[in-house]
Amino acid sequence: MMKEALLVIDVQNEYFSGNLPVTYPKASLTNILQAMDAARAAEIPVVVIRHTSTAPDAPSFRFGTPAWELHPEVKKRPYDLLIEKALPGSFTDTGLDAWLREHSVSSVTISGYMSQMCCDSTGRQAFHNGYGVKFLSDATGTLSVANRAGTISDADLHRAVLVTQQMRFSQVMTTAEWIRSLEIAYG
Repeated sequence: MMKEALLVIDVQNEYFSGNLPVTYPKASLTNILQAMDAARAAEIPVVVIRHTSTAPDAPSFRFGTPAWELHPEVKKRPYDLLIEKALPGSFTDTGLDAWLREHSVSSVTISGYMSQMCCDSTGRQAFHNGYGVKFLSDATGTLSVANRAGTISDADLHRAVLVTQQMRFSQVMTTAEWIRSLEIAYG
């Protein structure tokens, strides 16, 4: 049986009261918290990951600001490891891979923000590093984006990431499906 860990990526105030409010799916935070609670009940390691912008004048994720802090509901739940990162992928220049291998973890479950950025990057990195990957469709989230390349709604962007993840990198599932799988695997 594969030993797994839940990754809780960048569930920080920036996405609630900061410059990048997550808008889709609506219940993503509730599902992230349910996943954390289910992982704890099944004695599965929970790794919380926090993003920090390294530029001193960064408009978001600036170290030490209220927006940079973990969401209070994540902060108060138990977790096994806190990883600090400065790039979208949670494996880049962090101790995540070494910690997972040291704890004999062979599969990771992706939750957190944003679907198309840090969650997608981390899912791909985990796959490239030989881990099994599950991607929680309703415990990840994003917002609508408009830039020089175009405009995309939050729902369309999220769906595009899920479809791409399922094509090659991960098994996409809902939080309820994942919790049921834990109950079957871990009793």
